[in-house]
Amino acid sequence: MTLLDRRSAIVTFLAFAFAYFFSALMRAITATLSPTLTHDFSLSAQELGLLAGGFFMGFAATQLPLGSWLDRHGPKKVILSFLAFAVAGSMAFSWATSFAGLFAARVLCGIGVSACLMAPLTGFRSWLDAPAQLRANSWMLMTGSFGMVASTLPVQWLMPALGWRPLFWGLALAFVLSMAAIAWIVPSTNAGPGPDGQPATTHVPPATYTEVWRHPYFRRMAPIGFFSYGGMIAVQTLWAGPWMVRVGGLPPLEAAAGLFVINLCMLCAFWCWGMFNPTLARRGVSTDRLIAWGLPLSFVVLAAIVVAGPMAGAWSWAAFCVTSTFVSLAQPSVGMAFAPALAGRALSAFNLVIFAGVFVMQWGIGLLIDGFQAAGLAEVSAFRAAIAVFLACSCAAYGYFLLAKDNSAR
Repeated sequence: MTLLDRRSAIVTFLAFAFAYFFSALMRAITATLSPTLTHDFSLSAQELGLLAGGFFMGFAATQLPLGSWLDRHGPKKVILSFLAFAVAGSMAFSWATSFAGLFAARVLCGIGVSACLMAPLTGFRSWLDAPAQLRANSWMLMTGSFGMVASTLPVQWLMPALGWRPLFWGLALAFVLSMAAIAWIVPSTNAGPGPDGQPATTHVPPATYTEVWRHPYFRRMAPIGFFSYGGMIAVQTLWAGPWMVRVGGLPPLEAAAGLFVINLCMLCAFWCWGMFNPTLARRGVSTDRLIAWGLPLSFVVLAAIVVAGPMAGAWSWAAFCVTSTFVSLAQPSVGMAFAPALAGRALSAFNLVIFAGVFVMQWGIGLLIDGFQAAGLAEVSAFRAAIAVFLACSCAAYGYFLLAKDNSAR
């Protein structure tokens, strides 16, 4: 059963999805703008990685208080408060005249959109039954892929006419409109019995994460969330673009077209998960089994990219990102491992793990590239070596996932 009728569930999803679309566009736009920002501000690979990672640093910094606030105040109030920071961050980025200004604005943008996925997932945990939650989660991620598609060729086409600064004025306006839609449409509270018959947020337990951190299922999923999920987002939102330009030798417009392909493939992958995951769940195909079978495909693809070097282009990175989407199933599964009254904290804690991984991988790959070049490797070899280190970390995290015990039936 669900606590929202079909029409209410759809319009609520769409209101949240509108905000998440622009959140994802904001997240991924650095990859498309990387040649321009590198030229305008003379950025090194380390600085570019830190700039992109600043978004995720701000994002990750809010996740622990965010989870408590979601459980206590409900998703509507929380997301409206946070989106005001997204408006301010967008405007600050458009006015920045130095790397420090860009970085500070990027952190503020990360803070501002940090509730755009957690708020709807927390609401869905109380408003929808388990199969509907799996579908809504996948289709919310699909909406994010729409935003990432919009951050590629459309942004590149607008650049000659507008420049990059007015694009951020438009993003500020979009966030204002999304706030209006959420204020008008989304239910004001998620109190009441959850879809599994347990209380939702009528009684909120003390604001602690102890139960979340100690949960064996959370601990089992955390390493693959950090390295595999976080690393996939780091590649999708930043390093696939520089790889195509600096390893593959593509001009910026063709690299943007490659990013368009990657994000379009991700969009299709999440649409398919939304269509088929409820059916798989009803047939007893667990999340753990899907991850165990599917995630190794991404390791094979990533190893092939390292070997291929300059020959690995957009379709290779698209294959890596699509095969990595198996790990995205962990997010709703972690939320459903906890009672609805703890859902906000559980989801936000896991999101913290993921986006801490994004920050570390985005900045870390940049550090490795600069470090390998300082050690004497050519630029192409430095990129390949950095990605090989990422692959090794992902394989180790997968090994822990296979060996750890979680006392669950998922």
